[in-house]
Amino acid sequence: MTSSNSLPMPADAVLAALDENTLGEMLVAGLEAKECLRVLGKADLNIVGECLKGQGTFYEFDHYPEGDVYDRETHAQYYYHAHRGCAGEHGHFHTFLRARGMPADVAAVPYEGAEPWPEGDEVLSHLVSISMDRHGFPIGMFTTNRWVTGENWFQASDVIKMLDRFVIDHAYPSWPVNRWLGAMVKVFKPTIEALLRERDAALRAWQARHPERDAFEDRELEIMSQARVSLDDQLAAIRQALQ
Repeated sequence: MTSSNSLPMPADAVLAALDENTLGEMLVAGLEAKECLRVLGKADLNIVGECLKGQGTFYEFDHYPEGDVYDRETHAQYYYHAHRGCAGEHGHFHTFLRARGMPADVAAVPYEGAEPWPEGDEVLSHLVSISMDRHGFPIGMFTTNRWVTGENWFQASDVIKMLDRFVIDHAYPSWPVNRWLGAMVKVFKPTIEALLRERDAALRAWQARHPERDAFEDRELEIMSQARVSLDDQLAAIRQALQ
C-alpha cells in the first residue's frame, strides 16, 4: 500500500480566511456531530456499534450494514468496513454520491483503460473515508484510488461540489449515525477539500513516474492522502476563528 504524506488539520490561518457564515455553518455541524455522540453515549452506544448491530460476526472487507446505506432522494451512500490494519483504527466509513444526486456541471474524467467503469445511474464518486477507533470515535480521514471503491473518477474540483449533497435523510441503520456522518463532512469540509486536492496531485505524480501503468488500477497506489482529525480540536479552532 502506498500513500502520500499525512496532511495536518487546516491551520488557523485557513479557517480565519473563511467568512463568518461558512464558519457558523461549520460550527453548527460540529455541534450536531457532538450531540449525536452524546445521545448515543447516554445509552452506552457508539457510531460504529450502531452500524454493526444485528449484523453477526464482523469480518474484514465485508460491508456494514449489509447492502450499504443509501438515500433514494439524495443518492448519498456509505458503508463501514475494516481492512487497513492502521495503528489505532478499528475500521472506516466510505462515503459516496451517486449520479442522480450530483450537480449538473460535473463529469467523470475520460478513461480508455481495460477496466469497466460504472455507467448511467450507476456512476458514483467516492467523497472521503473516515477512520474510527475501537471506541467509535473519529481519528482520521483519507482518500483512495479508483480501484479501491470501484467508482468513477472525478477531479477534486467536481468532488468538492458534491460534498454539500452528502445527506442521509432516514433512520436506517441509525438516525444519529446518519446525522453524524453528514455533519462530519460539513465540519471538516476544508480538510476534505485539501485531501481531495492532494489526492489529485498524488495521482499526477504517480502517472509521471509510471507512464506505462494504468494508475487508476495500480494496486501499489491505494491511499492517496490522509489526515488525522479531532472533532474537539476542530470545534475549538472554529470558535477561535469566529472570534
